[in-house]
Amino acid sequence: MNKLFMMKTVASAITLAIPFMVNAANGQPTEAYKGYDTPGQYMVTKTTTLADNMMPVIYNAGQEKETAQKLAELEKKTGKKPNILVFIMDDVGWMDVGFNGGGVAVGNPTPDIDRVAEQGLILTSAYSQPSSSPTRASIMTGQYSAHHGILVPPMYGQKGGLQGFTTLPQLLHDQGYVTQAIGKWHIGENKESQPQNVGFDDFRGFLSVSDMYTEWRDASVNPEIALSPSRQEYIKNLPFNKSDIHATRSGTFNEVAEITPKYMEDLDQRWSQYGADFIRTMQKSDKPFFLYYGTRGCHFDNYPNAYYAGRSPAKTSFSDCMVEMNDVFNRLYKSLEETNQLDNTLIVFTSDNGPEAEVAPYGRTPFRGSKGSTWEGGVRVPTFVYWKGMIQPRKSDGLFDITDIFPTSLALAGKSGAELAKLVPKSTFIDGVNQASWFVGNTGQSNRRAEHYFLNGQLSAVRVDEFKYHTLIQQPYAFTSKGYQGGFTGSISKTAGSMIFNLYTNPQEDESVGIRHIPVGIILQEEIKNYNNILNKYPPSVQIHL
Repeated sequence: MNKLFMMKTVASAITLAIPFMVNAANGQPTEAYKGYDTPGQYMVTKTTTLADNMMPVIYNAGQEKETAQKLAELEKKTGKKPNILVFIMDDVGWMDVGFNGGGVAVGNPTPDIDRVAEQGLILTSAYSQPSSSPTRASIMTGQYSAHHGILVPPMYGQKGGLQGFTTLPQLLHDQGYVTQAIGKWHIGENKESQPQNVGFDDFRGFLSVSDMYTEWRDASVNPEIALSPSRQEYIKNLPFNKSDIHATRSGTFNEVAEITPKYMEDLDQRWSQYGADFIRTMQKSDKPFFLYYGTRGCHFDNYPNAYYAGRSPAKTSFSDCMVEMNDVFNRLYKSLEETNQLDNTLIVFTSDNGPEAEVAPYGRTPFRGSKGSTWEGGVRVPTFVYWKGMIQPRKSDGLFDITDIFPTSLALAGKSGAELAKLVPKSTFIDGVNQASWFVGNTGQSNRRAEHYFLNGQLSAVRVDEFKYHTLIQQPYAFTSKGYQGGFTGSISKTAGSMIFNLYTNPQEDESVGIRHIPVGIILQEEIKNYNNILNKYPPSVQIHL
């Protein structure tokens, strides 16, 4: 074959492979690329309204049918609805775990967490509220913070909580579930808001947050309080509980022990033993269970116990805690495995917010911002769902919100679609979306079109597909330039109206593309308008605020 013929043949092949011809006069294509619509991108996809007081959804008929069949077959095999385990960590960032590129790479290996994650569905765009209590209330109510009104964490006896809400544990209890809460609560200390009075059959844990038990006692943290007897006595007498407690449904609680810095060292171990024991007791039960497990770690103050101190390669108290959290999770997982309950248990692994950035050492995120903000670093959290034999191992960047746990859990309990709307008052708007078919469908996609972000109860941003539009932003360095700066520092400011980021090309959110993406902006502005219409019909609530 001569050289000229070979060149002509190659040229012909290239011409056939390219879907357009180039105009020799100006070098521009005479026929445009046809392009490709990526599955799971919904910017121009219509949503379906299931009920007036429920978030509109993307209805994927094929995966809904497939999921219904798989769930029916499993229930026939097991004789009961599936168990649900929600494992929620504290102040753990998107990149603190190995399955998101952290773990050993940042000095705190999480091998057991990673192993289970890689057998499940890793959700790379899962969202919380900006801080702990708002997120936990969102799990319990299926509502964004703007609707449930717990806008910030209650501290040192501040009033407000879940009193009067229709909660996930109560609804699951009504469907025949045994409901167990373990660990951190922090959604109201008043009697009516305590876990045993909002739907849980049993609770073991503390009612608030780690630092409230330690910071005023520790001279290395607050010498101005700890070394002043009168000041310390004042804090001690504030109306907040200071103990590790136990309570049963509709009762008062018993104090197991007062929480001191020394007691704190072993708290996660005590709780994980309680969790493992609960799982073992459920082995032969004819009822399914809902286990809400909130770790103490890794919220400051971290006091590693004798075994975990220095156990991480990074040798910080935070990284030592992450190594311990790996073992805590594995202890619960192994308990499910050894009692043959894995194939009938959905595990949701997540964190309550991104890393806090004001008390070092703290967690990691590749994104801008931290806890307390609605930059991605503050609200995009490490998340996966696992269900042996039911969830196909894969990763997805479909949108998932913590509120989705509420309708997804109830769908698994047999109350899906508009049936869920009948279980809550007509004045209650459910912001969560049922994601059961995304999880269980072999090639399932998210059923959520948009993510909505809130700062102190105000709609601050919206994301659809890879684009995010900000109306309010948090600026940590607005007033100070020294020290650690995080989401509770600085100021909140309105944007000028065209603050749009492409989170695929600019996940750091430091280069707005709004002026060049006006067609995208129109769609995002419409989503903001749509949600504001929801807020007009189902007004915001304010319970706990700055």
